Amino acid sequence: MNVDPRVLIQVKNLKKHYREGTIHALDGVSMDISRGEVIVIVGPSGSGKSTFLRSLNLLELPTSGEIIFDGVDINAPHVNINKHRQKMGMVFQHFNLFPNMTVLRNMTLGPCKLLHRSRKEAEEKARELLKRVGLADRADAYPSQLSGGQKQRIAIVRALCMEPEVMLFDEPTSALDPEMVGEVLDVMKELARAGSTMVVVTHEMGFAREVGSRVVFMDSGKIIEEGTPEEIFDHPQSDRLKSFLAKVL
Repeated sequence: MNVDPRVLIQVKNLKKHYREGTIHALDGVSMDISRGEVIVIVGPSGSGKSTFLRSLNLLELPTSGEIIFDGVDINAPHVNINKHRQKMGMVFQHFNLFPNMTVLRNMTLGPCKLLHRSRKEAEEKARELLKRVGLADRADAYPSQLSGGQKQRIAIVRALCMEPEVMLFDEPTSALDPEMVGEVLDVMKELARAGSTMVVVTHEMGFAREVGSRVVFMDSGKIIEEGTPEEIFDHPQSDRLKSFLAKVL
């Protein structure tokens, strides 16, 4: 199965078809994701980036292919996907915080219910993470009292409370006002420096260049090109990537 212990997620020939097979959102995507790697996925809208990311924890059910996570093919029948989702932190464009709960309660609900942490232990961990992202004073606030950037930082540390093996980010800054983007990217950069395994779908090319250990360019449901940030941004090989970069840089 998964022989290289450094590889956390192995994706093999992943396909996702809609409308009775007439639309190929994913068309045979294969990728190995190693522990500690920061993979940044870029490409035009509709290229399959978010579909791929959401397939990694089966929020999108693939039409075919394998997703081997920690040695288990999670796309196989009878696999307890909820157990594996607990090891994957997911941060969306929209923050998905519970509006009727304080920040602290939003952060401790999962660890208490799913990881069976004591409330005291969960709260200590949550407060430590809030301090790390500069929001220690917002523990008792409600989501409606926070800015967009603060909500997204809370969404990130809420995912971290579950002690995931990998963090998945689906365009985490695209719903934010421009002046709030930097504060969220700073948190993500710190995670990358700390050695977190991350898969990030983003339009932020500066982040991809600075933080990505590997940049993957997708179009029409396929991986067109992948490499180091230098290879992708400074020495693109395919005409499609050259055309894309000419528009976004």
